[in-house]
Amino acid sequence: MSQTSENEPVNSLHDPAGEVVELCRQLIRIDTSNYGDDTGPGERAAATYAATLLDEVGIESTLYESEPGRTSLVARWGGGAGNRAPLLIHGHLDVVPAAADDWQVDPFSGDIQDGYVWGRGAVDMKDFDAMLLSVVRARARAGRVPEREIVICLTADEEAGGHKGAQFLVEQHRDELADCTEAIGEVGGFSATIRGRRVYLIEAAEKGMAWMKLTARGRAGHGSMINTENAVTRLAGAVARIGAHQWPVRLTPTMEVLLAAVADIAGTEATPENAETLIEEFGGAARMLGAVIRNTANPTQLGAGYKVNVIPTEASAHIDGRFLPGYEDEFFDTLRSLAGDGIDFEFLSHQQPWETPYDGDLVAAMTRSLFAEDPGAVVAPYLMSGGTDAKHFNKLGMRSYGFAPLRLPADLDFTALFHGVDERVPVDALEFGARVFDRFLDDI
Repeated sequence: MSQTSENEPVNSLHDPAGEVVELCRQLIRIDTSNYGDDTGPGERAAATYAATLLDEVGIESTLYESEPGRTSLVARWGGGAGNRAPLLIHGHLDVVPAAADDWQVDPFSGDIQDGYVWGRGAVDMKDFDAMLLSVVRARARAGRVPEREIVICLTADEEAGGHKGAQFLVEQHRDELADCTEAIGEVGGFSATIRGRRVYLIEAAEKGMAWMKLTARGRAGHGSMINTENAVTRLAGAVARIGAHQWPVRLTPTMEVLLAAVADIAGTEATPENAETLIEEFGGAARMLGAVIRNTANPTQLGAGYKVNVIPTEASAHIDGRFLPGYEDEFFDTLRSLAGDGIDFEFLSHQQPWETPYDGDLVAAMTRSLFAEDPGAVVAPYLMSGGTDAKHFNKLGMRSYGFAPLRLPADLDFTALFHGVDERVPVDALEFGARVFDRFLDDI
């Protein structure tokens, strides 16, 4: 439910999708590239822009900086009716870098072509930032203030693990967030088409993250001589074994629900044995969903030596490991077994998985808001292969979901656009998402 002013009709000035496209374009034009090494421009300009947009409709926000330029925004809005705890709605302001020469358009142009808004962050995740700001501004102007208090949080550094954004807020400004019991964030609510049916995927779980540096040490020497303690050889063997390992299928409660929904559309039953076949029904999205029915560990970087005829003392590799809720011990035991003796492990980032039961009033509100705009659709939970700021907010005990609704064309390979070249989002999907999110705020 929501509150309206005494002198203004409910629908006056209320167009939740009215600004969403332009706000998305403007946010894309603010370069917030996060290189993970403090060389980027930071998020201050984007946070200041968002604060100005909120201030224009009477919503005061606070900017917090973990380091100069690494800026996050927190604002509170609504509430005052009933005794429900606040709902956290969060997005991030940073984006991964983009190599302009690889793109058809300038990745920071926010151009509109062929019915899409193009640019880095169009789907990850300035689209949802724009939806949230458009909906909140429209509702504030029209006096449609939610009875449940909303905590709006736009963070820095999510693309490098959130340590200078969400983690900083949780650890240093806990009082801003600690009373929230539920959270809504990115990478959920988007559609995939299976046998002609649109299935909207709501994120209800995430794999854990282990970014690791593996180091092998040996005996330095001349490259022309026999050396049985070659660090490069030892490391290469470990990396090859890890990269080639076939991890077994493991189904979590979230994925059991999703696969049952897919099986119903396909006219079969879901089992661990046909899980991979059911995942294939998602087409291009199977590259992501195929990674959430098993643990994964991908070698991503190698480093050793300084001259061709010198055997180095040390060789290193970086591994991007992701592990399912409930399977962390199995993951690390297997990884160490594959690496073998003489390999040291160092964590660059180690974050726990999470899984929220797919039930309750918030799930019902998300489902109803999608059905209202797309009757006949299917709504189901899924487990995300990557990580979001929810990992940090879950440390405060919040039930978390990903819900950034988008109705997408059946032939769009959407998951390939995350961190990809020519990232873009359909204009009508942005407008759809704003309308759905507006309905959702009416229902919380």
